[in-house]
Amino acid sequence: MNIFDIMGPIMVGPSSSHTAGAVRIGLITRHLLGSQPVSAQLLLHGSFAATGKGHGTDRALVAGLLDMAPDDPRIPQAFALARDVGMELNISTAVLRGAHPNTVLLRVRDAQGREMEVNASSLGGGRVRVNAIDGMEATFTGDYPTLIIRNQDKPGAVAEVTGILSRRQVNIATMQLYRDKRGGLAVMVLESDQPIWAEAVEELRASPGIVRVTYLDMEGGH
Repeated sequence: MNIFDIMGPIMVGPSSSHTAGAVRIGLITRHLLGSQPVSAQLLLHGSFAATGKGHGTDRALVAGLLDMAPDDPRIPQAFALARDVGMELNISTAVLRGAHPNTVLLRVRDAQGREMEVNASSLGGGRVRVNAIDGMEATFTGDYPTLIIRNQDKPGAVAEVTGILSRRQVNIATMQLYRDKRGGLAVMVLESDQPIWAEAVEELRASPGIVRVTYLDMEGGH
C-alpha cells in the first residue's frame, strides 16, 4: 500500500470512487473515442445508480467527457458546460449482470458520427477499470499507454501484431486476448512501458485482418 491508496487522489469531492473515479472514466471514454462527444447516454449501475446523484457521479462523468481532470474546479458546472458546447445528454440507470457496484455504461457519438460503447467501473481511490468496449471484453486501467486491437481470429494474428511492435522497439508490458467465438472477432489489449510511436499504430491499422486499432495514452493524448 502506498500513500495514494491511503489519502486518495487530488480531486474535487465528495467521493474518490463516485466522483474522482467517475471523472476519469469519462475522460478515458473521450480519449478512446478520439474527440469530444456531441451526444452521450450514461447508464448508471448499482451504487452509482443508488447514490450517484448525491455524490455528483453524473456530473463527474460528463466533466470527464468534456476533458476535465478529477481536480478541475469546473466539475460542479459540468451540465451547464455540456449545454454550452451542444452536448446532448441522456442519463438513467440500468442493471448490468455481474458488474462491480460502481459501474457505468457509456454510449457516445462525436460530430463525425463515430460511436463507441464503454463499460467501466470505479474501484476506489480514484482508480478505474475499463471492462468492455462495444460489447466485447477488454480489461485495462488506462494507467499505461494501451493498444486495443480488434482483429479477425485467425492463425498468425498475434505474431503479426507483436512483430510490428518489436520492429518499432515497443516493449509490451502486458497482453490480454479475448474473442467472441473461434474464427470470429478477437480483441488484443496491450499495455506498453512507453508511448507507442504513431508510425507503429498506423502500420497496425494497415495490417491484413485488423478491423480497428484504438490507442490510449492519457499522458500524451490518443
